[in-house]
Amino acid sequence: MTAVTDTVGSDKVGKGLARAISDTAVMTKRNLLKYLRIPTLLLFSTIQPVMFVLLFVFVFGGAVQFGGTTNYATFLLPGIFAQTAIFGSTNTGIGLAEDINKGIIERFKSLPMAQSAVLLGRTLSDAVRNTFVVILMTVVGYIVGFRFQGSLGQAVAALLLAVLFGFAFSWISAWIGLTVRDVETAQAAGFIWVFPLTFASSAFVPTETMPSWLQGFADINPVTTAVNTLRALTFGESPTPDLWWMLAWIAGILGVFVPLAVRQYKKAV
Repeated sequence: MTAVTDTVGSDKVGKGLARAISDTAVMTKRNLLKYLRIPTLLLFSTIQPVMFVLLFVFVFGGAVQFGGTTNYATFLLPGIFAQTAIFGSTNTGIGLAEDINKGIIERFKSLPMAQSAVLLGRTLSDAVRNTFVVILMTVVGYIVGFRFQGSLGQAVAALLLAVLFGFAFSWISAWIGLTVRDVETAQAAGFIWVFPLTFASSAFVPTETMPSWLQGFADINPVTTAVNTLRALTFGESPTPDLWWMLAWIAGILGVFVPLAVRQYKKAV
């Protein structure tokens, strides 16, 4: 009798998992199709990082000098990868706040679908969009002088880690969007925490050039650990110990904000 019960229980778990995966795939597709139906969304999400690359390379490139064969474009692009992934994550909260205001979340919650599918579908679709934008940044970077100095495996690892970093930050944005429930507020709130983390990091200049009071924060900033990891992989160097700190930050962010976002989703509408 126990064996039969265990088998039935296992079948239910298996079916529930399969349903959750299927529902998540549907929601991910739904969010990606939105970019195809409204191409200006994708256009404007790519213009900003392209402008950052061009402005920083041509405005600061002559002032910031590096020794050896490393030019400013090669130093800068890993920081742009991290910045693009984090800035892109703010779209998660904005999109969820928009869905709440339009009553879409309420309709989703009334459907016989896995409740996790809505949040996972949103964050995964934003990760796919971030992947496209990071690849585009690489192409633009190569035009202005950026070069991967490591192996192909290190280059791929750097791009994937940038996307994973953005995926983790999408859950912070999801929690914000579900908490404030207003598109304009979600957008404003997103940039309030994104800008200090990004600019008070090693993304654009070495932290050694910062004032001592700011350098202490910059060195433990999760963006700095991410940028240092991506930069090491770009230069063909070993990314440790920054890689372990980056992964620890990702795990910590997901461990805290996934449950918070899920709880806010259950309370939404």
